[in-house]
Amino acid sequence: MHRPTREGEASTGHRTCRHASTPLGFGAVSDAAPSRLRIAIVGSGRVGAVLGAAWHRAGHLIVGATARSETSRLRADALLPGVRIADPSSVAADADLVLVAVPDPDLPSVVEELVGSGSVGSGQFVVHPAGRYGLRVLQPATDVGAIPLAIHPALPLTGTTMDLERLSGAAFGVTAPEGMRTVAEALVVELGAEPVWVPEEARGRYHAALAFAANYSMTLVNSSLALLRDASTESPERLIGPLVRASVETALERGEGGQTGPISRADHATVTEHLTLLSEQAPLVAQAYRALGLLTVDRLLDAGVLDTEQASRVLRSLEEAP
Repeated sequence: MHRPTREGEASTGHRTCRHASTPLGFGAVSDAAPSRLRIAIVGSGRVGAVLGAAWHRAGHLIVGATARSETSRLRADALLPGVRIADPSSVAADADLVLVAVPDPDLPSVVEELVGSGSVGSGQFVVHPAGRYGLRVLQPATDVGAIPLAIHPALPLTGTTMDLERLSGAAFGVTAPEGMRTVAEALVVELGAEPVWVPEEARGRYHAALAFAANYSMTLVNSSLALLRDASTESPERLIGPLVRASVETALERGEGGQTGPISRADHATVTEHLTLLSEQAPLVAQAYRALGLLTVDRLLDAGVLDTEQASRVLRSLEEAP
């Protein structure tokens, strides 16, 4: 993968360092392989350290990383052994690609700090893995000639070596400037993952959809397990696990046509019974049941699974039950 030539560099693809220094980390990359990038990891959290390790495995050189906490240092030691740990401006200054993998609220300020320090400039790739943001958050870097890319892993990472195998076949939401889409997608493929294009204007809805599916499904599962435990049910995980896995697979394969349960068969009496019980024993769960019930009725009505009369009966139960 060739990066765009910076001012003062030859067009052969061989790199001229802005700061004369000996390559650090896993070892120097041969000049015979100019497609290999020098990568800086700003943020050795659960995402940054894993992506850095995966790119190293693909043949890129990790020239430095940041690690503010002891946990981050230990993670860097495990996933990026031998890589220099330093401040953001220092590790970014000698890199072809800077991965800014910091918490979402910190991303705008960290990008501004890197640009302000002069460590990010023309011809460098500046990449972030945040689902929430597209390219606009990298505008300060773009303004000084850097090339912005957004590649978001659509799976939860633990920040351990087992994530390197989990990346295989995982999807990454990719957003890039015109003409740089293939570069961003190639970086994802080198991680062992599959790129999925997300237009800049769709990043907000994209992230909301993933958070709704992943984060709230965990809340639903854990709340259901708690209900079973409170009812002294033996081995709740054995009950919920196969049910949830099969439900997800059915939803992916059949959409609304695969829906089961009382709402799908317009069993308003059972819906009322559920809400009455939950309102007494788990009020917050009852609120979630009601809200998701309303959403389920709306989707099933649109899909033709329920007719208007059936939907009305269920809606009355959802709205009028305690």
